[in-house]
Amino acid sequence: MTKILILYSSLGDGHLNAAKALYEAFSQNPEVEVRIEDALDYASALYRNTIIQLYKQLSEKVPLLYRAYYEGTDTTDLETSLDDNLSVAKLERLFFNKLEQLVIEFAPDAIVSVQQIPGRLIQLVEEKNQLAIPHYVVITDVIAHSSWLNYGINAYFIPSQLTANVLIQRGADPSLFQVTGIPVKLEIIKPKTQAEVRLKHNLPLNTPVVTVFGGGLNSKRVRTMVSELLSLLSEAMIIVAAGRNETLLEVLEDLEETEQVQLRKLGLIDYVDDLIVASDLIITKAGGLITSEILARNTPMIIVDPIPGQEEQNADVITIAGAGIQLRLIEMVGPAVEYLLKDRERLAQMRQVAEKVGQPRAALNIAEYILNNIVSQTVSEVSLINVETVQNSELSIQT
Repeated sequence: MTKILILYSSLGDGHLNAAKALYEAFSQNPEVEVRIEDALDYASALYRNTIIQLYKQLSEKVPLLYRAYYEGTDTTDLETSLDDNLSVAKLERLFFNKLEQLVIEFAPDAIVSVQQIPGRLIQLVEEKNQLAIPHYVVITDVIAHSSWLNYGINAYFIPSQLTANVLIQRGADPSLFQVTGIPVKLEIIKPKTQAEVRLKHNLPLNTPVVTVFGGGLNSKRVRTMVSELLSLLSEAMIIVAAGRNETLLEVLEDLEETEQVQLRKLGLIDYVDDLIVASDLIITKAGGLITSEILARNTPMIIVDPIPGQEEQNADVITIAGAGIQLRLIEMVGPAVEYLLKDRERLAQMRQVAEKVGQPRAALNIAEYILNNIVSQTVSEVSLINVETVQNSELSIQT
């Protein structure tokens, strides 16, 4: 039985969702035992609570300070990046004794890191315990921050060739990069038609549907967008999916649909993929996972309020490709939606671009690559043992 350990850190939903997609992909093989763990569950409570609150406060409450930190710590020299990340890992290791125990007890045939914290800690765990476990890193940002790079990585799975080009320019080894896209749930591989999912969720068949994924957005800014859409659009259904945004539905409570525009307000749901398929247009932040899911379903998107740093870069890449547009002014969302819904040819072009860049099989391709490498390594080791056995036999005969 081949054992795979997938590690992520619960700093945003994206890393968890990518890890879940990989878990699902590896689990397709009955000969594989796969385990998925949040590295922060194996840290001290002090470290875990501090890092989660720091990330939340900086990214949501002080985005400009987050950008300054993100850009200020992004090192362009490869050796400096590797050494800096190793130094950070040595400090963090003091808080992660349980993670070392997990690796030793589970004894995986390969480790897959889907976030920077476990990505840099594993090199120390292996060094201390004299382990030689293949270690793979799945990068979930189109323009990878230098904190993703570490010693002893067997391969990096990256969103696009652009990701590889940037890292190669910094001095990274091109042979380490596999362009697979960001892993998304396997459900997205299954064909779905817009008509069938609209029928399933009682959505209008012949009316444009616009979905706002508001889980990571400022509630008051979502209200501004929705209010504008209600007044501008001549015929549409607006769906607001609040997700884990606990204040959003409350802020939208007094907004009502009009004769021309229907409004549906949703909390936490388990059919995000259905909504993506059902929609003519998605309004969202630029998280690596949600945008990858939207691209994989070929749905055009409008990106608003990306977190400074990696999400801004994700938004730029999607906009340049032509699969979506990015708006800085919330007040421009309404006019943009109105324009795009009237220009069906433009929407069709955006769908075609999304189809070219979307990677619905990313998780399966990553799992297949890693499992094939494990098999190849096993065959090589068996061959080496056989050669040594023959040589020893020949030596005995001569003696």
